[in-house]
Amino acid sequence: MSCLVAALLPTTSWRTASAAPTRLVGTIGVHFVAEGETLLDIARDNNLGILEVMAANPGVDPWIPEDGSLILLSQARILPDAPERGIVINLAERRLYVFADGKTEVRSWPIGIGRLGFTTPLGETRIVKKTVDPVWRPTAEMRAEDPDLPEAVPACPENPLGKFALYLGWPQYVIHGTNRPWGIGRRVSRGCIRLYPEDIEALFAIAELGMKVTVVDQVVKLAWHNDRLYLEVHPSRAQLDDLEATGRFEPEPVEGLPDLVHEAAGDRAGRLDLAAVARAERERRGVPVIIARP
Repeated sequence: MSCLVAALLPTTSWRTASAAPTRLVGTIGVHFVAEGETLLDIARDNNLGILEVMAANPGVDPWIPEDGSLILLSQARILPDAPERGIVINLAERRLYVFADGKTEVRSWPIGIGRLGFTTPLGETRIVKKTVDPVWRPTAEMRAEDPDLPEAVPACPENPLGKFALYLGWPQYVIHGTNRPWGIGRRVSRGCIRLYPEDIEALFAIAELGMKVTVVDQVVKLAWHNDRLYLEVHPSRAQLDDLEATGRFEPEPVEGLPDLVHEAAGDRAGRLDLAAVARAERERRGVPVIIARP
């Protein structure tokens, strides 16, 4: 694993207002498992979702990882291909990014997204309401599925919306906290976007009424940094379901990947490491890897 870390480690830290523009942000981290820790604990402590950690560390038991074993923390990432304004959500990587207007600063948090049959719309909307201690009102469809659900749940520890909610221009879609932190980084909601309680509090303080929200679904991301081309490939939705159910997934080709890679490489395509591209596609660890060097 140490050789892998050395091979993956980008040379940038989180981009700040004073940093030179780059689409590669963050750094690869490592963590040594302490007695009694689970990957769920490690994920939350390091601003990650559970499936992010599992994808980056194939074969590690998420509930009983070996004490002292090294865990790769995929805290480096390529920014989504979207306007760097307001909030950008990439469903494929289960992360939310927020950009401060007029600055180059970017912050990012893991999210829970819609499960099978319940997807968040793609495209652009805005924040239309901010609420502290929101009341959760199950839809008629939810109550038909579960007649025991009440008409409304006031602010309390059992409220699925948590303590803070950002309502979107899309009716019934909300960015909110949760009373079930284990769902962050997973496909568990009915299309709403969930954050850890501490993360929604931080986002709520930044978010403004009318702030633009862009939702994309980008399994593949590419970016040049320091004359090196980086590729980041995430598991497909089917692979995520397999990863959660069995701890592993089978390789699956990414449609159009060669075209995306060659388009990003441009006139430097002769420097491409095609073996590295194939490995990233096969493993889908969700970690930026170098596929072209100076």
